[in-house]
Amino acid sequence: MKKYLSCLGLLLFLSYLTAQNPLLDIINKNKTTFGDIFDRPDDYEVQIIYTQIERDKENVPHFKSHYYHLDSTNYFYPASTVKMPTAFVALEKLNQLNIKGLDKFTPMRNGVGSAPQTEAATDASAKNLLPSIAHYIKKIFLVSDNDAYNRLYEFVGQEALNKSLHEKGFTDLRLIHRLSAPRYTAETNKHTNPVTFYKNDNLLYHQGEVYSEASTNLGLQNEIKGKGYVDNEGKIINEPFDFRVKNYISLQNLHDILKTVLFPASVPAHQRFDLTEADYAFLYKYMSMTPKASDYPKYDKPDGYVKFFMFGGDAPTIPDHIKIFNKVGDAYGYLTDVAYVMDTKNNIEFMVAATIHVNGNGVFNDGVYEYASKGFPFFKDLGNLIYAVELKRRQNSN
Repeated sequence: MKKYLSCLGLLLFLSYLTAQNPLLDIINKNKTTFGDIFDRPDDYEVQIIYTQIERDKENVPHFKSHYYHLDSTNYFYPASTVKMPTAFVALEKLNQLNIKGLDKFTPMRNGVGSAPQTEAATDASAKNLLPSIAHYIKKIFLVSDNDAYNRLYEFVGQEALNKSLHEKGFTDLRLIHRLSAPRYTAETNKHTNPVTFYKNDNLLYHQGEVYSEASTNLGLQNEIKGKGYVDNEGKIINEPFDFRVKNYISLQNLHDILKTVLFPASVPAHQRFDLTEADYAFLYKYMSMTPKASDYPKYDKPDGYVKFFMFGGDAPTIPDHIKIFNKVGDAYGYLTDVAYVMDTKNNIEFMVAATIHVNGNGVFNDGVYEYASKGFPFFKDLGNLIYAVELKRRQNSN
C-alpha cells in the first residue's frame, strides 16, 4: 500500500509539474515525434525556452517563460546567432558616435591594419555597390552572411562588443572571433581593421586598427568535446576539440537580447540598446523578411531558408499572416534558433529559443552531421507543436 501511495504521489507531482510547464506537456505527449532526442537529451545537449505572451487591456505584453534543460554554464557553439547582438551593437555605436551625416546607410570601408586582415570597399549586392552598416545587417538577417558579420565585428571591435553587452546584463557570453575565417587565430581576432565612413569625397569618421583586451574565461563546462576533429589543412586529429577559444552566448542571453529589441519597454532602461525609432523599424523589417522579398541584396532562397521553427529551414513559402523575427545558427553539428513568432490572422504571439547538437560520430569540422534527419525536423516539429498549443489557447480565450 505504501509503495502504491508513493507511486501515486510521484505521478501527481509529475502531473503538477506538467500543468505548470506546458513545454514539458508538449514534450511528454509527443516524444515519439522526436525519435530518441528526449530519451537522450544530454547527448543531444537540448535546451529550450518557450515564452507565452499575454496582453492586458492597454495592450501591454506580459511574459511567462517555461524551460527545458536550460543551463547557461554548459557550453554549446552558438554559430551564427552571434550576428544578432553584433548587429544591434553596431547600430548603437553609430548612434553614440553622434556625427552629423553619419548613419547606417553611409558608405563604409574596412581597410587593412595587419595580416591576415582583408579590405572591403565595394559590395556588388548593394544598389550603389557600396557597403554600409545597413546593408550588412540586411545580409545577416536575410541569409546569415558570414562576411557581413565579420565587417560589423571589425567596426565595433572585440572588446567594445563584449563590454557593451556585459553592461546591459548579458554576461554569459564571449564574442571573440570572425566566422568562416580560418586564417585568423585567437590572437589575430583581437585585432580589428581600420574602418572609414565617407560620403562622396567627404571623410565623416575614421577608426584605426583596434586591439582587444577582452577576457574570455567564463568558467564554462564541457568546452572540450568529442573524439576528434578535422583541422584547417583537412587532416583528422584524433583528440577532443577545444572550444575554449570559440564564441559563446547562452540561450537565455540570446532570448533576452531578442526580447530587449522587440519589446524594449518591457525591460529596464539599462538593458536596452541605444537605438532610434528608425533603427527599430529597420530591424523589424529585415528580421522578419524572407530572402526573395528583398531587392538589394537579391536572393533566390526559399521563404523558410533561415526560419528553423515551424518551417525547418527550407519551406518554399511562409503564409503572409505569419511573421518570424529570429536568428539561427548552424555549425559543428549545433543548431540554434531564437525567435518571436507572430500570427496576425489568429492573434497569436510567442517566443521560443532552442539549441540541439546532432553530431553522432563525435568528430568536429568533418561536415558529417544529422542536420536533415534530426536537427531541422526537431525545430520544425517543436515550433508547430508550440504553435498548436498557442492556437488552442487563443481559441479558448475567445
